[in-house]
Amino acid sequence: MRHPRLVLAFCVLFVLPLPAPAATNCPRIISQSPYITHTLEWLGLKDCIVGVSRYDRLDRPRTGGVLDPDAEAIAALAPDLMLTSDWIEDKAWQAVAPKGASAIRLHGFQHMAQIEDNLRVVATAAGWMDGAARAQGFARAWRAKAGQVHAGGTRALLLSACGGTPYSFGRRTWLYDLFTTAGFHVVETAEKIRHIKPGQEVEHLGRLIEELKPQIVFIFERTLSTECAVIPPKTGVRIVNLDGEQFLHPAPVLLEGLDTLIARRAQWRKTP
Repeated sequence: MRHPRLVLAFCVLFVLPLPAPAATNCPRIISQSPYITHTLEWLGLKDCIVGVSRYDRLDRPRTGGVLDPDAEAIAALAPDLMLTSDWIEDKAWQAVAPKGASAIRLHGFQHMAQIEDNLRVVATAAGWMDGAARAQGFARAWRAKAGQVHAGGTRALLLSACGGTPYSFGRRTWLYDLFTTAGFHVVETAEKIRHIKPGQEVEHLGRLIEELKPQIVFIFERTLSTECAVIPPKTGVRIVNLDGEQFLHPAPVLLEGLDTLIARRAQWRKTP
């Protein structure tokens, strides 16, 4: 049986972000989605990023969107490695790749194992020799942290926002996987994302609350702009806001989200 301290030490060793590679060994990378930028940063490859999508917060030249990459802008940056999500067809992504550039699509939106695989794929493509070990270290780390949440089967609904046109996370999403492993009973029955707006099966958030009967609604907003008045007050449902930057990217930043869940346990476990 492994000693707990040895397991913890192993996790820490492979979870700390890697140092940036030397400039001479740094491939020129384009990140076509913010979650990929988070992945690159965690791997210590931030300084290798030469271009990002229009959605990104990183200060780099813009290369269009996931579904409409800007071939001219990409060519001007002379990338060695281009990374995007599987929302775009492979043929379309390869079509905008300059000669000699490696164009790769990443997954991550369906379950946590895809995030682990992304780390291995990106690290290997960028020339890191320990990509598999990094992926295994992340896998051990997120499961260890999830095991410290102790949710005890609390019924939870995972919601993108309170106002506007929110969506909830269903059974084939990374957040369902993450929160279920952490011990929550995620009540959403949709397979993937459920959009809540007029014309959809469920048009109002209040109706979804009444049907699924969660004990907690986790809303992935740093601050709530409203008091979530659409949730009927008599239901006794607790509303807990969590920083979307820590949860809405299928990337290692989720480790910070788990730390937040653990630190705020008293808030989401309190009796309504």
